[in-house]
Amino acid sequence: MEQEQQQLSELLQIRRQKMEALRAKGVEPFGSKFEADHYSVAIADRFDQLEGKEVTVAGRLISIRSHGKASFAHLQDYRGKIQIYLRQDQLGPEKYELLDLFDIGDFIGVRGEVFRTQKGEVTVKVLDFAYLAKALRPLPEKWHGLKDIELRYRQRYVDLIVNQEVKETFIKRSRIISTMRELLNEWGFLEVETPIMQTIAGGALARPFVTHHNALDIRLYLRIATELHLKRLLVGGLDKVYEIGRIFRNEGISTIHNPEFTSVEIYQNYADYEDMMWITENLIYQIAVKVLGTGKLTFQGKELDLTPPWPRETMIESVRKYSGVDFSKLADGQAAFEAARKAGLELDKGMSWGDILYLFFEEFCEEQLLSPVFITGFPVEVSPLAKKMDSDPRLTIRFEAFIAGWEIANAFTELNDPIDQRERFMQQLSKREAGDDEAHVMDEDFIHALEYGMPPAGGLGIGIDRMVMLLTDNISIRDVILFPTLKPKPLSD
Repeated sequence: MEQEQQQLSELLQIRRQKMEALRAKGVEPFGSKFEADHYSVAIADRFDQLEGKEVTVAGRLISIRSHGKASFAHLQDYRGKIQIYLRQDQLGPEKYELLDLFDIGDFIGVRGEVFRTQKGEVTVKVLDFAYLAKALRPLPEKWHGLKDIELRYRQRYVDLIVNQEVKETFIKRSRIISTMRELLNEWGFLEVETPIMQTIAGGALARPFVTHHNALDIRLYLRIATELHLKRLLVGGLDKVYEIGRIFRNEGISTIHNPEFTSVEIYQNYADYEDMMWITENLIYQIAVKVLGTGKLTFQGKELDLTPPWPRETMIESVRKYSGVDFSKLADGQAAFEAARKAGLELDKGMSWGDILYLFFEEFCEEQLLSPVFITGFPVEVSPLAKKMDSDPRLTIRFEAFIAGWEIANAFTELNDPIDQRERFMQQLSKREAGDDEAHVMDEDFIHALEYGMPPAGGLGIGIDRMVMLLTDNISIRDVILFPTLKPKPLSD
């Protein structure tokens, strides 16, 4: 390790010496604007039209091969890479000698003619070049890829340079989000923005991050959901709204959880969860078709068909299928408690029939739900903002969409009865007093808003990061967030 550090220090020193040598020759190692008229891939794709014509292209040097008075190199830009060919008789001895001061990682811009080499590679014969930026630090592992997973997340800028598939993931992520906007706008939804800092963290069962506003001398919370502010807008008469934004939850980190993540929440007056099912399956399917070119994809070796309609299954049916326990035949919490004890599940004191049903679902069912499916009929205890079923008030008119064993979307027929909503909040407060710090808090202003009247409505939340994981075949959320949350660690040379 000590020897590696010494070698790196020597390389850093050599690059700085080359930087000074460039300046001594009147070349600024950190140049100015350069106008490229083509990306690398476009030159190769349009070779028939561009052969023999002059182009300008800019990028990072990722290879250099010198053959005396002629050299080949590769430039990497946003789209890919292209070979360039430099000759002393074309550039002149003085300019050609600058190649001795080039390093892998440097940025240059070139002007040249397009041709194809004897080996068939599309190449730009350089007529002139401009030095754009000296890289003072070498790329890792001889530029063949950054393998250390944690280092990739900590130094995403290097990861993007050396791992083209990583760059492609984030290009797809951008296209996924922009396509989502296009579809929702096309369907008549209005994009809005709601506060990230809130005096009450509501809309989900989660632990918030806490901060303080000095001027107002008040405690504020980073939002754990956008739901309650968006539903206030339904009260105000905005019939179809959505928000794409960051959500913050002070919880553990795993392959599918990051404390800071992106979601879209969608709300529609005069609708219900059936409408939200249609939006969910069609939104995800159409995004896949527009971004990937197909609604059928392979995720971790398994074929998944996103074509609507997706099947539906109640939570009770799912629990019966995967655990063998039929909650429709368990009359009360005591019967459910006995079933859980026989199944070897650990229970918290005071858990109800609905709490235990949901525990069974988490333990036995979620990982089994590989193909797209809507799970309906969630217990009221874990659904404080959803309307109850008339046929069984222990359950709510709520669904979650599962794909590849992950919850991708969560939706309700929204609770719009302010009296019922207050009672639900009071039940959640009892849970908080019993030690559940993720239980929902009381939000008097939201109840106040409901008292003005909110029409029947459907609401939907989709985890964008998990959807991107699915559509890019990544199994860790850190692979689809440019800068995931990590414990600080000092940089080392």
